[in-house]
Amino acid sequence: IKIVDIDGRDQVRDFAEDMERMLGSKMKSVKFDYYNSMLVNTADEDGNFIELGGEFPLEKNKHFNNLPVNTLQSDVQVPTNVYNKDAYILNGIYWSEALNDVFMNNFQKDPTLTWQYFGSSSGFFRIYPGIKWTPDSNGVAAFDCRNRNWYIQAATSPKDIIIVVDISGSMKGLKMTIAKHTINTILDTLGENDFVNVIAYTDYVRYVEPCFKGTLVQADLDNREHFKVLVDELHVKGEGKVAKAMKESFKILNEGQGSLCNQAIMLITDGAMEDFKDVFEEFNWPDRRVRLFTYLIGREMTFADNTKWIACNNKGYYTHISTLADVQENVMEYLHVLSRPMVINHNHDIIWTEAYMDTVLFATKAQSLLLMTTVAMPVFSKKKETLSHGILLGVVGSDIPLLEVMKLAPRYRLGPHGYAFLITNNGYILAHPDLRPLYKEGKTLKPKPNYNSVDLAEVEWEDIDEIKRPLFLTNDYFYTTINDTPFSETPIVFPFRTYCETDIDPHHRKYSQLQAVIRYLQGKEPDLECDEVLLQQTLFDAVVTAPLESYWQAIMLNASGMEMGVETAFLGTRSGLIRLTRYTGIETRVAKKFLTPADKDNLFTVDHFPLWYRLAMENPPGRFIYYIPVEDKDNRDKTGTIPIIQGHSHSSSARPLLSVSHVCQYFLTLKNSPFAETFVMSHKAKRTDALQPCDTEYPGFMLDNSIKETNSLLKCGRCQKMFVVQAVPDSNLVLMVVQADCDCSRQYSSITLEPKEVKYNASVKCNRMKSQKVRRRPKSCHAYHPKENAKDCGGASEISLSVALFLASLATSLALRRWT
Repeated sequence: IKIVDIDGRDQVRDFAEDMERMLGSKMKSVKFDYYNSMLVNTADEDGNFIELGGEFPLEKNKHFNNLPVNTLQSDVQVPTNVYNKDAYILNGIYWSEALNDVFMNNFQKDPTLTWQYFGSSSGFFRIYPGIKWTPDSNGVAAFDCRNRNWYIQAATSPKDIIIVVDISGSMKGLKMTIAKHTINTILDTLGENDFVNVIAYTDYVRYVEPCFKGTLVQADLDNREHFKVLVDELHVKGEGKVAKAMKESFKILNEGQGSLCNQAIMLITDGAMEDFKDVFEEFNWPDRRVRLFTYLIGREMTFADNTKWIACNNKGYYTHISTLADVQENVMEYLHVLSRPMVINHNHDIIWTEAYMDTVLFATKAQSLLLMTTVAMPVFSKKKETLSHGILLGVVGSDIPLLEVMKLAPRYRLGPHGYAFLITNNGYILAHPDLRPLYKEGKTLKPKPNYNSVDLAEVEWEDIDEIKRPLFLTNDYFYTTINDTPFSETPIVFPFRTYCETDIDPHHRKYSQLQAVIRYLQGKEPDLECDEVLLQQTLFDAVVTAPLESYWQAIMLNASGMEMGVETAFLGTRSGLIRLTRYTGIETRVAKKFLTPADKDNLFTVDHFPLWYRLAMENPPGRFIYYIPVEDKDNRDKTGTIPIIQGHSHSSSARPLLSVSHVCQYFLTLKNSPFAETFVMSHKAKRTDALQPCDTEYPGFMLDNSIKETNSLLKCGRCQKMFVVQAVPDSNLVLMVVQADCDCSRQYSSITLEPKEVKYNASVKCNRMKSQKVRRRPKSCHAYHPKENAKDCGGASEISLSVALFLASLATSLALRRWT
């Protein structure tokens, strides 16, 4: 043992070095550069990359809709209203760098994946592959991942929300404007699995929509937008008495309707004069099943204590909103509170969203036309010291194009009248061949307002653009649930025909389907994933139908074999094989475009059986089907050829083709008849731009095949018109002969197939709005956890030490000491 002198300077130096290493490791988490997607590849006036920009290689990639992307790196988007160097933001971006490797590994394992991302509870958005973010026309990045449906659904369980707003006289002016914006922002956080109602109060309770009195309604897009319109019409008056509104809200929530999971009342007011303890004792205590979220509107804080007390004693959250800019961040707080039970219990519930077009994220035509769904999962802190706080770090998600999902359906096996579709647990269409999500405005295609909340009943009926006609078919529906998703699949059209998957391996993307099939059959590309059953059927069809070529050739060589008027003979099979022969040259051909690659409606394409094939299959074998393709490019009717279709499975398939020249003459002769006028107008009928959902009706003509011939008289003033109608045997044609010397145009107006909107009276409209669709509630619900720290209820209830604030304060203190 020996005693040595301690050199104070050495000790201080050693302490300083140790502290430098320790503090340095902490500061690295808040002092580092990252790729900001708004700033990548942006240089200053001197040609140097600006801060948080840097060189970020981008290449166009077909798999990502030909957008310039970086498949080796993710980058980060931060909304304009969030400071991109905030310590909390930088810390989150720092630890989320580890997701780069995860994203790249996922894409390597499954090349059909598209966008992968992480949305942080603090507002930043990490996306892979990295992109250059395009701001709006004002240079603002308004996109906030926390507002997106996938984030909200993953962060919380289903919700029953009653929004209670004060419209007393004290709320006039800016306060009312802020209150309306707060309501709309809350509505935007709700989805199809949630239920809602909005109550306004003065000295009496007023339902914003009287039709919804005393009930909860599904928070689908239609209802949310309807509430927004009504909220905008609210006016202030009278004295505010909140007790009645609170009691009414509790009564609605106690009825046992809605999602039966999270329940909350959102109180929006400029102050509560009392704490309404007696109301809570009667309706909510001691279980506190209903959470109270209070939003104090305006700059005054006179009644802040009572407003905060209401939230803190009912497991809710209190916020003060003094400006419009405060609304977004403050409303989002309630989602973090509702997520606590799920986070504390460490439940990684996986959610799938409804179909949507992400036009906000990528302003490109290709992306806007691509329907997709998102699979997402919450990410939370696992630190024991934060367990009771239930800290949600964010949501991780990935986009799945519905095109990829529907490729898995047994397409060619379903036939021309079979198809597959996907519906959500709420009965809304996720994918369906008759889902038409776009409308045309001038030359621009735009999504319909409610394209992603279309009910199954709205598309399961025949409505063909080319020909509008009643069709009687008996459909067999087979359905099943898809495990771990809220979807059900029902096979009933033939949406996509793909012989080989060329999109999985980037090396195969250069091949067309024909090239891929040939290389696969020749053994040159054994790694191609091809549908062997479909290929076998195609080869079988090719062999079986081969003799038809020589038969058609014999007809052409026989001078009396082909009648005038027939230009083309063709045969199609379910596998997509087409055989055809031309009987006339291009110079005399009427249908110059028929059955050419440009005429997609008449070819077996990747998304449908051709119309002529479907029409033939609607009728028994041996019956000839005629139809007239019409081009309406300049709003004038053009009569094209009339193909004759016969089911090829019929035993008399060698039957000579019928002459159709008399049919053409028939239509030209009857151009002035009422029947012909109706026929022509049916093709002139054009869809109007659907700016809002509506019900429409239009007349239809019914053909009774049991009636072979009929005749009658039409009385037209001083004269009468005779007509005779006769069915053309073994066809879908009707011959009509009309007496032409009597004008009936004044007595009988033309019957067109233009759709007309159905107007409902107030009572019927209310009943339609109130009717709840059949739905299947999500299985999981996380509304309560005994370890939840409900004391964290907003305001100054808890004070946490900020590292950045501490360092800034320390630096300021040292600087002041140095100069004093």
